[in-house]
Amino acid sequence: MSHTTMNLNLKVWRQKNASTPGAFEMYRVENISDEMSFLEMMDILNEQLITTGGSPVAFDHDCREGICGMCSMYINGKPHGPWQANTTCQLHMRAFSNNDTIVIEPWRANAFPVIKDLTVDRSAFDRIIQAGGYVSVNTGNAVDGNTLPIEKAKADEAFAAAMCIGCGACVAACKNSSAMLFLSAKVSHLALLPQGGPERKTRVTNMVAQLDKEGFGACTNTGACEAACPKEISIANIARLNKEYIVAGLTSE
Repeated sequence: MSHTTMNLNLKVWRQKNASTPGAFEMYRVENISDEMSFLEMMDILNEQLITTGGSPVAFDHDCREGICGMCSMYINGKPHGPWQANTTCQLHMRAFSNNDTIVIEPWRANAFPVIKDLTVDRSAFDRIIQAGGYVSVNTGNAVDGNTLPIEKAKADEAFAAAMCIGCGACVAACKNSSAMLFLSAKVSHLALLPQGGPERKTRVTNMVAQLDKEGFGACTNTGACEAACPKEISIANIARLNKEYIVAGLTSE
């Protein structure tokens, strides 16, 4: 199978920090293989910048296998780029054509302040998860995996919700910068399982309170979050979150 190479124009957002105004800068990269990942292309850009005495573009990355959720980039107006159900690190350059101009931006949300260039501070997600507390499970002795019977449909739904990698694409895609899809996935996967029962009410109320404190916007059900999610988390989880929150409010002592 033959491989093609391409030359590209990159319009990249550069910003020193959250308090300094940023701006787009244009770069040219050449002989980019269509088999490269998007992040490998960014590595080549940074090698060029370092070689010529410039400052490399800061961007988040870790596993480069679509697992960790670190590779948060807004590419040509879409979180994680043009491919559906895909992370930036799994986006390959065959998605683009020779002499394309690619616009690359950070997540845009007040709750995700820019650290530098394309890197944003997503610790708000960590604080929301921490607000959920813990799960009461007896860890004193090893037990068989099937000691707690769980309906297959619920187990499947819980697993699907737990697929959320916390990348923040839902926030970036939402016109309100809402994090409801992320929060609903974190609440749902425990609410669906018996292990999550003891802290069910306090978990949802505390996590919603932290969500509001972080400054994320409200959900208006446009579905942009689900469309942009690399793990295809369903907005049905948002309905479950709302139900969990209402029930917790009505039945709490």
